[in-house]
Amino acid sequence: MINLTDLSKKLFLWLMLSVVLLSGCSSLPTNLSPISVNQVSEASIWEMTGKLAITAPNDKLSSNLYWLHTTSSDELTLTTMLGIRILSLTQKNGKARLTIDGKTYEDNNAQALLLNVTGWAIPIDALPLWITGQPSPSDIVNIQDNQHRPINITTTQAVPPWSINYLSWQQQNGTELPRLLTLNSDDIKIKIQINQWQALAPSNTYTDNPSSLHQMTHAEKIP
Repeated sequence: MINLTDLSKKLFLWLMLSVVLLSGCSSLPTNLSPISVNQVSEASIWEMTGKLAITAPNDKLSSNLYWLHTTSSDELTLTTMLGIRILSLTQKNGKARLTIDGKTYEDNNAQALLLNVTGWAIPIDALPLWITGQPSPSDIVNIQDNQHRPINITTTQAVPPWSINYLSWQQQNGTELPRLLTLNSDDIKIKIQINQWQALAPSNTYTDNPSSLHQMTHAEKIP
């Protein structure tokens, strides 16, 4: 099992010695273009950049987060604040691939793969809904605000269960979605800050668009 705290330290030392900045950003596929949506639920394809902080027993990590979600695949990348790739996880057509510390691991299940390699029991399949402020079909919405947005939801099928708290919301590309949320389960805590989010749609021709997020920005630290 890889300790991400030790890995982050090694990456930092490597940077100081080599003085070379490596880009950890993912590129937007050429068959997708930015679009506007009225409701976040209308976006079956999207990309986002933000911050991720994980606290677990004997492990702690804070990183940039890039996520490209489509109807058939997920691609997420964690990088240091200086852009060095920590890990990348892709899932497509029932196949998952995790690249970390120069090694690549494969499995049929992304959640099981991440657990086996890092020790993090994170529900990857549910995260795209939670990130966009939507409970999964089996979740329970315990508290809502006066605009009927979830404040707290809990899972009913995951063991141990997860508790998702929405701390703040924002407007992005004409729709409303969370800005800051926390996920808690047993002895692991995850904090996610969404800095930029963009709905996407297939297109025959893709041209550069200022709203595209494929050049990751280094936004402010998670509060």
